[in-house]
Amino acid sequence: MIYDVHAHCVPAELFDLLRADGQRFDIEVAQDDQGRDSLLLAGRVNVGALPELLWDVDARIAAMDSAQVDVQLLSHRTDLSAYALRGDAGPRYARAFNDIMAAEVSRAPDRFLALGTVPLQNPEAAADELRRAVEDLGMVGVEIASSVDGTSLDQAGLEPFWEAAASLKCVVLLHPYAPLPGVDLGRYFLDNMVGRPAESTVAIGQLLFSGVLERHEDLVICLVHGGGFLPYQLGRWQKGFSVVPHITQQHISTPPRDLARRLYYDSLLHIPEALEYLVKVVGADRVVTGSDYPYEMHERQPVEAVRATSLDDHDKDLILSGNVARLLKEMAA
Repeated sequence: MIYDVHAHCVPAELFDLLRADGQRFDIEVAQDDQGRDSLLLAGRVNVGALPELLWDVDARIAAMDSAQVDVQLLSHRTDLSAYALRGDAGPRYARAFNDIMAAEVSRAPDRFLALGTVPLQNPEAAADELRRAVEDLGMVGVEIASSVDGTSLDQAGLEPFWEAAASLKCVVLLHPYAPLPGVDLGRYFLDNMVGRPAESTVAIGQLLFSGVLERHEDLVICLVHGGGFLPYQLGRWQKGFSVVPHITQQHISTPPRDLARRLYYDSLLHIPEALEYLVKVVGADRVVTGSDYPYEMHERQPVEAVRATSLDDHDKDLILSGNVARLLKEMAA
């Protein structure tokens, strides 16, 4: 069984609900000049038009078949984490979204597993919704964004959420959002090619050095885009841990290289040499297959991308299937 852990989905039923009852969630549905739906969250956060492939189930399954992927772990577009929603609107929205995503998975339960959403702007509610999503809806985890409406993950008071995620041993897919605010990335597609992996690197650095990974050994955090720039700069983190301990060891005693081995990383690196290096640094048992379906940068043949490396067959099998199968088994134990 080959798994793709990084595949985005926005069920069409979500837009049906928001068009009919968006005010209940403080979400306004509008249309752009091409007649496509867009969203305004809490009167201030715009979510632009979305590609139709996000909700086209037949096209998704055809793409999976072409890519030799048996099962996708479906996660939402990161904008739709909707952390800008305040009061009861955030938990209400997350609950409705997860119900809709669970129904989407039920349309092809042998091909899809669900990663839900949680209202991180309300950490206690996020913990409650995570438990409901996993225990009641059968989801295998959640996707979270790299910041919470402008607040970094280590400063957002998320301890109740981390505790719940660690106790469930479910997948927490960490995805970049709003990369590097204040940095001019508007030209040359740099917001995507540089900003997104950089944003992930900053977010996981904050979690690692703040002690979240050390406190919660059972957390299953998976980084997309091969972990951003973390694997390549891990030696620099290790050096900083050694030479400025009064700064870097305020919250951790475990070296960064060891903590980095507690994370998971998707395979979406686009060239075999980079994937081979990732495996060399963190181990094949910490890498899983990811495609980023259906966006411009998505890998159309993620299985072949793994098989094209010089890794041995055992390592390739771990990346394509064994690691996710192990995580799902440990989660169910």
